[in-house]
Amino acid sequence: MQHRTVFEVMTHQVVAVGPTTPFKEIVRIFSDNDITAVPVVDNERRPLGVVSEADLLRATSELPDVEGRWAGVRLLSQERELPDAETAERLMTSPAVTARPGWNLVETARTMHRSGVKRLPVTDEAGRLVGIVSRSDLLRPFLRSDEAIREEIERDVLAGTLRLAPGTVHAAVADGVVTLTGRVDERADLPVIERLCRSVDGVVALHQSIDYTYDNLALDVEHPR
Repeated sequence: MQHRTVFEVMTHQVVAVGPTTPFKEIVRIFSDNDITAVPVVDNERRPLGVVSEADLLRATSELPDVEGRWAGVRLLSQERELPDAETAERLMTSPAVTARPGWNLVETARTMHRSGVKRLPVTDEAGRLVGIVSRSDLLRPFLRSDEAIREEIERDVLAGTLRLAPGTVHAAVADGVVTLTGRVDERADLPVIERLCRSVDGVVALHQSIDYTYDNLALDVEHPR
């Protein structure tokens, strides 16, 4: 059973900018490439941070309006860091939170969630930028067809990993929701079957009504070792 990795879903041709790239050039890059963020890299393409639309809007929101009025209490330019926020280096969110090509999609999603970011630059062993992965990339496995999910569960999980005889457990898949039916020898097999089937890429939820012949879990409770 193979799980998709960051390398398989990431964007490989990454648009990046340098620390001195001007504000207006970043806006132009966003527009020309239909993107909302770019990694900021050094001369060796090592990520220093990320500039997003939110970073640009945050900078412009503190500028005076057309009548010259400030949004809040007017501070000295060095306190507000404006108008110094003219380049990527001053605008970016740093340090850059990065991912590795070999990461699975679950750990990548957890890193995004913990860091509160929508995308991660992907770096190689030397720390150089090789791609970028976004939240929408992580959702791509859910575009898999129900038939592809069912085939992987029955071929790779049930028959391959668990070595169950054909017809022992049957999988039905509808809109990514898996339903397992059948009979196994031991009740203790059920959590293992569920865990492995849930881990298949594209599975949204899983329900099972598998019967068992021996309740060995109950025996373990009655006669603890």
